[in-house]
Amino acid sequence: MSQRRTPSRRRVLQSASALAALTLSPSIIRKAAAADADVTGRLARYMVSARDKALPDVVMTECKHRILDTFGAMVSGARMHPGEMALKYVRGLGGEQQASVIGSSFRTTAVNAALANAMCAHADETDDFEPVTKAHPGSAVVPSALAMAEKEGGRSGIEFIRAVTLGYDLTCRLLMALGPDLVRGSHRSAEGTSSTFSLGAAASLARLDEKGMRYAISYSSQQVAGLWSWVKDEDHVEKAFDFAGMGARNGLTAVTMVQAGLTGVHDVLDGTHNLFIALSTDPRPEEMLAGLGSRFYVTETAIKTFSVGYPIQSPLDAILTLRKQNGLTPGNVKSILVKIPTDATGIVGTSAMPDVNCPHLVAVALVKGAVSFVDSHDQALMKDSKILEQRAKVTVVGDKALMDPAAPRGAIVEVTMMDGKKVEHFTKFPPGTKENPLSTDAVSAKTRDLIAPVLGGEKAKKLIDQINNLEKVKDIRSLRPLFTA
Repeated sequence: MSQRRTPSRRRVLQSASALAALTLSPSIIRKAAAADADVTGRLARYMVSARDKALPDVVMTECKHRILDTFGAMVSGARMHPGEMALKYVRGLGGEQQASVIGSSFRTTAVNAALANAMCAHADETDDFEPVTKAHPGSAVVPSALAMAEKEGGRSGIEFIRAVTLGYDLTCRLLMALGPDLVRGSHRSAEGTSSTFSLGAAASLARLDEKGMRYAISYSSQQVAGLWSWVKDEDHVEKAFDFAGMGARNGLTAVTMVQAGLTGVHDVLDGTHNLFIALSTDPRPEEMLAGLGSRFYVTETAIKTFSVGYPIQSPLDAILTLRKQNGLTPGNVKSILVKIPTDATGIVGTSAMPDVNCPHLVAVALVKGAVSFVDSHDQALMKDSKILEQRAKVTVVGDKALMDPAAPRGAIVEVTMMDGKKVEHFTKFPPGTKENPLSTDAVSAKTRDLIAPVLGGEKAKKLIDQINNLEKVKDIRSLRPLFTA
């Protein structure tokens, strides 16, 4: 008698009809039900309804924090090399003046504006980060929302907040449905893969109906891309495109194509040849819908306190804590051992970019007692003899024990002093995480430090005040004079 093999999740999703011919176990029945659950339709209907649903007060506040934080990243990024390159490129494209370009004096199409503003938002390591999925939602979602809100004649602040909240939900849930570790295991960029689903923000502000939402999801799914090869980028330019610009552009393209009347596939997340089975060996499509309307990912991302790659947030918090508690100086420190999760060593272990190089930044923290925005981007410090002397004392290793799903970006720093004394600090949740959140004042202070050098103090204050009261803004276009040159 031959053995009956249990179909894999992939097989179930590819051919629900084949299951009818099998004697099904309860687990396979549940999987089959998930495959036939019309994920595309249920998601599309939620997207339509979300634009009119009131959000809990805490979600409103946290969403405004992320919008403010992303504006800080966009404005400061407009004066950094990747942002300047993006602005120059988009200026050359011309196009109908539908939306503003951050920190500039020109407007362009919504698609082009989303591309430029998103690249500005990830021109450095200032934007927010979701620790479980490794997505960077804000840098793609907020520029998408801004471009579409302007294009549509100026949507209100409350519509903008609801749209951004939806965009966060889609970008993070896509990775949960694919499996974040599986995505990276296939050499794909989790950040690039998720960012195209920033379409949720643009689709909400475009006020698409269910059919339009289905088509927009399909056009976005066709464009999902991103390779982990970005780790070899030495200038942060392609990284800015992969993490944010590409996704914002693709999402806007999908929505504007639907607005123009282009038709598409209505069930791209279901049945044969769907997005999930194309991109994952163990897809979980139900995660695309899990908790919609009650769990909001915009409350779960981490706002960075340091403008550096996220795996370095905890090491910097730990070394600065030890420095303060123990009076550490370059003269009394013999060696520093930094333990980070194993999946972070290939990202921040030896990067050529100063803001993504853990040993370098730990050395800067030891020497200076702080790591400012300027410090984290100063290429000259990478060759400074004082910093190099301390960097030689720093060893970064991956620690499997830190691969904790509940705290995926914690770090342990162990310092051996010249007298043989050893001190250690474990930062499980750095400031800015949902477990250790920043206040409105703290987010505002961070944003002010980023944008005042570009916009001036008066403009910066007005922009921050407006975003902190965004639900009262009648027309997003009224903010234009505050974030453009």
